[in-house]
Amino acid sequence: MSQIIDDAGFQEIFDAQGNALGAMLGPEAWALVREAVLERFAAAPVPEEPEPLSDWQALVQSWDFNYPVDLDVACSLCGNATSDWRNDEPRRFRLAAANFGGLVTFRCLGCQARILKRHFDDVIQVEVRPFAPEKSIRNKGRAT
Repeated sequence: MSQIIDDAGFQEIFDAQGNALGAMLGPEAWALVREAVLERFAAAPVPEEPEPLSDWQALVQSWDFNYPVDLDVACSLCGNATSDWRNDEPRRFRLAAANFGGLVTFRCLGCQARILKRHFDDVIQVEVRPFAPEKSIRNKGRAT
């Protein structure tokens, strides 16, 4: 279907019975209303998933590294640090993932950075990645 955008920068679209179906906006019109439209129709915030504590417990129960279970977490970006991430009040870090391979991931509640702790036999490698917002649901390609 080909539509011509009128001089005002938009074209209303109607069905055969005259019922409004929508509108097409030209670049200038879209630039004027984009923020208001996205704010009005933004998806409701997705509730945060619970921490995967059962995954953490499974890792701890199968711990076979050459050092004791480590509970310290530090964010080199904002300076947040704790000696035991489980017992801070208020919490400074949130467990995001843990697996049998020894990868444990946290989210810093100060700056939202991602802290990755890779446990190897004799060493722990820590990587801190700055916060990067994930794509919104409207930008994710998915089959319907």
